[in-house]
Amino acid sequence: MSKSKIISTDDILATLCHSVTGVLTSASGNSISYSAMVQKITRTCMRPDIGCFVLFDGGFTGLVVTNFTSQAAMEIYGDYMRNMGMPEEEIAHSHLSDDVSNVLGELMNQIVGDFTSKVREQLHTSITQNQPKMMAINKQVQISVDTTMDRPQARRVTFTTSKQNIFYLELAMDKTEFIKLHDFDIVDAIDPDDIIENEAKQKAEKAKAKSKEAEQDDADDDFMAGLGL
Repeated sequence: MSKSKIISTDDILATLCHSVTGVLTSASGNSISYSAMVQKITRTCMRPDIGCFVLFDGGFTGLVVTNFTSQAAMEIYGDYMRNMGMPEEEIAHSHLSDDVSNVLGELMNQIVGDFTSKVREQLHTSITQNQPKMMAINKQVQISVDTTMDRPQARRVTFTTSKQNIFYLELAMDKTEFIKLHDFDIVDAIDPDDIIENEAKQKAEKAKAKSKEAEQDDADDDFMAGLGL
């Protein structure tokens, strides 16, 4: 009899960390990495300079908190805006700007959306999320999940930007294990942006091929005309 594979809370945390690095690296155009060492903590808190929290529920319940220093927030925000082609004069220069909070909140929404998608594909369970709440704060604020947890666990992970600025992710959820009873294929999620990009590439390649054919036909006609045929 084959041994069942067990997926723990820390495995779920690793999936969340991959979503953070994947989304932010793609959005900013620069590398975002996280520490291989994870801290066990007793409570989750929103900390200065910009904090954000998201609740999720369903197959399991939890809370995700991200805490950005002003330097990390401005680096990610600025890189994202430049990557989107925004003129420099239209980019905010203070982490207290509403535009910074809005952009980071939207990125957090994409992160948790990517995470819930991975949970659905890899664990065959479903979780839902609320709208991320992002705000600039100057004092530590303790928050908790408004539900009963039998064996709550909390973890903190350190992330580093390309310019060595630091931000933190905190996850609180009930201690849980998913046990794989039998093997199954993990179907990759279909990204609409990838479909559009692939179609555009295929159209460009077809247009290029037609252009070459037309050039070859013109060359053949010129050759035949030169022979008086």
